[in-house]
Amino acid sequence: MISALPTSRDGRLTFTAPPPGFAPLTDFDLAAVPGAPGLYTLRDTAGADLRLFLLDPTFYVPEYLPDVADQDLVALGASSVGEVDVYVVANISDGAPVVNLLAPIVVNPRSGAATQLILEDDWPLQAELVTEAA
Repeated sequence: MISALPTSRDGRLTFTAPPPGFAPLTDFDLAAVPGAPGLYTLRDTAGADLRLFLLDPTFYVPEYLPDVADQDLVALGASSVGEVDVYVVANISDGAPVVNLLAPIVVNPRSGAATQLILEDDWPLQAELVTEAA
């Protein structure tokens, strides 16, 4: 089970390995988007001007409960899934907002350690968002 509300909202994240497509970058800033509950920006700190939008799935995809492997928790300095926050990458595809449920970003909010997982589960790469969860 993932945490109900992420606590890492704003801060510096250091990835255990560069996120796919962002090598060699590992340091990013996470910031909440004002007026948009559960929406965050992830920007590189090296000046490459890279930005991703992340969503807290508890707001938009409440049924999303990815399986985080023990070795991934250990790499983040966490001992249980309840100690980490999970985000999904959001973008626009064919004019509709979609999220990548196959490759969540998992964060240890105490240390700022982060990783982007590639799950072996049957989650979609582009899940369309219909409406904000109640």
